[in-house]
Amino acid sequence: MSNPKKVAVEKSPGYWRVTLNNPPINLIDDSMYDELYDLVGEIEAEPTLKVVTFESANPDFFLAHYSSAEPRSRFGTPRWIDTAQRLAASDVLSIAVIRGRVRGGGSEFAMGCDLRFASREKAIFGQPEVGSGLIPGGGALQRLPLLVGRARALEIVLGGDDYDAETAERYGWINRALPEAELDAHVANFVRRVVSFDKRILSVVKSTISKHGLPSRSELQDTQDTFFQTFAWEGFKERVPKLIQRGIGQAGEFELNLGKNVGSL
Repeated sequence: MSNPKKVAVEKSPGYWRVTLNNPPINLIDDSMYDELYDLVGEIEAEPTLKVVTFESANPDFFLAHYSSAEPRSRFGTPRWIDTAQRLAASDVLSIAVIRGRVRGGGSEFAMGCDLRFASREKAIFGQPEVGSGLIPGGGALQRLPLLVGRARALEIVLGGDDYDAETAERYGWINRALPEAELDAHVANFVRRVVSFDKRILSVVKSTISKHGLPSRSELQDTQDTFFQTFAWEGFKERVPKLIQRGIGQAGEFELNLGKNVGSL
């Protein structure tokens, strides 16, 4: 029996709705990266597609963080850089609709999308890698400064703490923090408007704006290479037994409050 897909797509004219689902806490692993890579190929190949949204099947976790416990990418190293770069370069508008925790590689995935709308009550953001003895390796070190500025990027990454949606909006990490009761209607209305517009115009506008404010592939590649090296550094090797003992990657208090907990390892 084949494994269930972690990336499910509901298709309608001009719009695809993607649901991310990797129980129990929506860890983003190599096999999910592969599915996202394949999805971007489908997005690029569909000439009538204008908007794609990404949301989670888990109300507590949009995407928890990267997990390398079971590397299963058919590419060896997952093609995350290619996926994010091609999604940004496509003529399709990508939107992350965020409820629950979005941290580490999950946060980097959300930043790889063109827009981010979040539940004011339920969304929590974080880059906890430094507290785990690692560095962010999937684009945060490049995309965060472009979104929030250098000083706030340093605060977020070096502090390793969690941020609520209102703070994320104020910093520029996301487009809007909306009341939970209004989030779906806001996104649906925005998608409806964009889908009603001319595809050629949408494509020209996105490609022109994208000339300013996207990181280079070489910068992303250098950082990803360093990220995988940090798994062998003393800082991570010292912390990983404590992370495992306290419940990293498992449903429970440690993951729910990861930003606070990595500060007390």
